[in-house]
Amino acid sequence: MKKSLCLFFIILFSTLVFSQEKKFLNLKRATVAPKIDAVLDDQAWQEAEEAKDFVEFRPTMGQSEKANQKTIVKVTYDDNAVYFAAYLYDDPANIMKQLTTRDNFGTADFFLISVNPNNDAQNDTEFLIFSTGTQGDAIATADGNEDWGWNAVWDSAVKIVEDGWVVEVKIPYSALRFSNKGVQTWGIQFHRRHMNDNRQLTWNPIDLTKGNIGLYHGEIRGIENIEPPTRLSFYPFASTVTRSFDGETDNNNRLGLDIKYGITENFTLDATLIPDFSQVGFDDVELNLGPFEQEFSEQRQFFKEGIDLFNKGDLFYSRRIGNSPIGNPILDTNEEIVDYPNKVKMLNAIKVSGRTKNGWGIGVFNAITEKTEATIEDSVTKETRKEVIEPLANYNILVVDKQFNGNSSVSLVNTNVTRDGNFRDANVTAALFDITNKKNTYNYEGEFKMSNLNLAEGNQTGFSSEIGFNKVSGKYRFGIDYSMADKKYDINDMGILFRNNYSNVSSYFSYRIFEPTKKLNNFRFNLWANYKRLFKPGTYTGKNIGMHIYAQNKKLWEFGGNMNWNIGKQFDYWEPRTDGRFFTSKDNFNMNTWFATNRAKRFQMMANTGFATLFDKERDVFHYWLGLNPRMRFNDKFTLRFSFNFQKGNGGRGYVTNIGDEVIFGQRKQQTIENSISGTYNFNSFHSLNLTFRNYWSTVTYRQDLFTLLEDGNVTTDTGHNLDNIGFDPNANFNTWNLDFRYSWQFAPGSQLTALYRNSLFNFDTMSSENYFDSIGTLFDQPIEHVFSLRLVYYIDYNNIKNLLKKKNS
Repeated sequence: MKKSLCLFFIILFSTLVFSQEKKFLNLKRATVAPKIDAVLDDQAWQEAEEAKDFVEFRPTMGQSEKANQKTIVKVTYDDNAVYFAAYLYDDPANIMKQLTTRDNFGTADFFLISVNPNNDAQNDTEFLIFSTGTQGDAIATADGNEDWGWNAVWDSAVKIVEDGWVVEVKIPYSALRFSNKGVQTWGIQFHRRHMNDNRQLTWNPIDLTKGNIGLYHGEIRGIENIEPPTRLSFYPFASTVTRSFDGETDNNNRLGLDIKYGITENFTLDATLIPDFSQVGFDDVELNLGPFEQEFSEQRQFFKEGIDLFNKGDLFYSRRIGNSPIGNPILDTNEEIVDYPNKVKMLNAIKVSGRTKNGWGIGVFNAITEKTEATIEDSVTKETRKEVIEPLANYNILVVDKQFNGNSSVSLVNTNVTRDGNFRDANVTAALFDITNKKNTYNYEGEFKMSNLNLAEGNQTGFSSEIGFNKVSGKYRFGIDYSMADKKYDINDMGILFRNNYSNVSSYFSYRIFEPTKKLNNFRFNLWANYKRLFKPGTYTGKNIGMHIYAQNKKLWEFGGNMNWNIGKQFDYWEPRTDGRFFTSKDNFNMNTWFATNRAKRFQMMANTGFATLFDKERDVFHYWLGLNPRMRFNDKFTLRFSFNFQKGNGGRGYVTNIGDEVIFGQRKQQTIENSISGTYNFNSFHSLNLTFRNYWSTVTYRQDLFTLLEDGNVTTDTGHNLDNIGFDPNANFNTWNLDFRYSWQFAPGSQLTALYRNSLFNFDTMSSENYFDSIGTLFDQPIEHVFSLRLVYYIDYNNIKNLLKKKNS
């Protein structure tokens, strides 16, 4: 026993230090700042050291750069900014140059600068310059996540020359977070991507077999006597919205302000004082027959930018803020609801986040939503009254996170929702750890969470935990994980949790290659297994095994597939929507496959197909789907993509309603067709037109005879329930149409004018026998909503104003 414990602790706290000889540059301060014009004749560049001898890491790890495609980078700095110059040798005919909007990857070569002022291998700021001159920027973390919603204001220039292309960049210190130490060493990495053959190289070599890529940064040394500037910027905006629907038109004009302020050299406050989300994208709404809500991606910029700390522990689902009200009005006799707002207005929001040189990260988030009322009318007297369905509410997050060893962290997270009056309040606390040994070979992770709800009937406290062990290096990797949640665990006031009351064991095994073979550039294989029970009373609910394969060949075609088999009987405690009841199925099986042609070509095709069935002689169930996604790049300015998805299923069974104590199920046929088009025309890096269209149609037709769910999870038709005697028609014909046409113009750094036209249609009825074209005809009989909006945002930097005033006074 003692030997086993000793072996465990030797593995856990291995003292074998991960190290690599880092490349470095000694910087010389520029006496005259370089002019950002992609002409490298400035004196500063003549005196700067060269970063060269780039090494490929994808697809061939460790291969030196080609002689005719060398990369040479120089760096200098002054009191205001750090400057970069890169000469990227190449045949101009091989340089891909598709124009895109900011932060959007198309098929253009790029040069990327990854800066880490704390030199901690875990928190990078990335600045990307495409061969077209388009910019991209992101905050990157050790787990591989890149937050492309983060935007900074910086300057760059690109020029195509006869033997390649040239990049020149100025990154003001206001775009970075660093200490005021007298002499500084920053972590640095340079990436170069050749899109025509999908090769990516870096200055300091990367070993993909272990560790995060931040561990392989080089360094820039000798940065002396620079001071973090006052990081204060204002984003005043003006917007106007005209909306017409069903014969009524309304106009809304707004003025507002967003602020970014550097509280210290490492911590920043972001505030939206008068929010305006009039131009956010539409949600991909679907017909939802399941027991859980549909999860939507965040469309609002404020909630997409700089939220990595707040996502720790998966307790924050930002769509809760400004979501639908939670209240249900109590109606008297003859009363009916005549107006029930579908959203709650957010009054303001702030977030403070940052990380110290010693690895301490702190995040504070706060948002306030206004009181929302429903209008109720007496159908006899026609008198109306208001009832609060969502009170004034305050949403808070506090995160404290400590990073160490360049690959590990421990965190404490708390979320809190406080509502005015007698409405429910919620508080959730989590302690997390994510520890990788110093050799970057093994990882240990865990979560311990507690939720507490303040309800009208009293307090409700729940618990959840998860602990896992993973091998994270080499070609062969594996892991095992245990997770649980009791029946009272609930984070849905500020997070999203589909189910609680579980006790699951999961494991996986994977194999991957790091060097191309004769036929493949890349190959990965994953195998997994899960065993699931209820936490209380500990009842078995199911088990499954599955696999995933991914490959890329020498022609840059990609292929993949998935398979999953739920072995034996599965006991579903959520589909019946009734506590303690479950529905039994047996041997569910599904698989799919897909491919994508070379994305560097003008025409690309992606396709997928799959099916799902039951290995059950008593049931005839078959569901299949097909997806086609062609994309055509007509030229470097105009790209058009079409997406077609078709699904059809027969024999599925699911919840319909409750009649007394009986749970009623139905057997259904479902058919879904989804068409979408996205097109972009970029005049240059600053002007663009974008078209987004989606039509989603789904029908569900139930068999005439309905089932009653039995106590053993099986179903019977002996109770005589059918579509004619349950009091409503569950058949569904669901059709939505959304179209956005957007023009964007970045007329100055950080400043943008956006014009948007949107129309939308929606129909939901029981005419499930209609075919697609008949349903489209019915859809166009509905009133159409037209929205036109214009929004102007102007960037104001406090330092620019201060410098301008200095010049006037000198």
